[in-house]
Amino acid sequence: MAKIVFISGATAGFGKACALRFAKEGYDVIITGRRKERLDELKKIIESSFPQKALALCFDVQKRKQVFKHINNMPEDWKRINILINNAGLAAGRDLFDEADIDDWDAMIDTNVKGLLYVSKAVIPFLIAGKNGHIINMGSIAGKEVYERGNAYCASKFAVDAISKSMRLDLLRHQVRVTNISPGAAETEFSLVRFKGDEEKANAMYKGYKPLTAEDIAELCFYVTSLPSHVCINELEVTCLAQANTYTTFKSH
Repeated sequence: MAKIVFISGATAGFGKACALRFAKEGYDVIITGRRKERLDELKKIIESSFPQKALALCFDVQKRKQVFKHINNMPEDWKRINILINNAGLAAGRDLFDEADIDDWDAMIDTNVKGLLYVSKAVIPFLIAGKNGHIINMGSIAGKEVYERGNAYCASKFAVDAISKSMRLDLLRHQVRVTNISPGAAETEFSLVRFKGDEEKANAMYKGYKPLTAEDIAELCFYVTSLPSHVCINELEVTCLAQANTYTTFKSH
């Protein structure tokens, strides 16, 4: 019987790459996101490329009732979840604090913090029941060190760091592993979303150096879950070679 991984925010970027990586390794995958067409397409790719099954759940992690309705109403066979990857998240805007859009702040807190809490609360009972659960929370180096114009985004990722530490303590009695992965600059849809569809600004973020890719992060997610059951990587901070911290990147031109 195949193990099951639940991935939030699987329509693109890290989440999509994780779905493909884990399916390749023999996991059945539960993929969630807001864009139904992309979920359906990914489900087809997985089931045509690997001998694994995929379950697509279309909902917004910001909506508490949606989260619990969809997760609690899954078929019983899909509730044997072994791994939860809390990947759903976003950055909205990159403005000075006094010029920031409060709607952007709400979107980041509601998705990156409250959404992670809602999904975790709904899925954790299944992890506990399986007695071998593992949670991966997708943090950021912005959750370790703030940078100019990062304000609420940094705050939301600092919260992910704190939540990961709290989970690890509170779930210790259930032997649930908790890993916080904190990537640096990675070329996905992240910047395109942050700059609200402005491709020129988004692409400029990655010029002059080779950033991380979604596949790099998916590889790390699989690695931390593939270790012996008594081993837990608590924290994993990763950047591309060109990046030293949140505000120092060496660009060739």
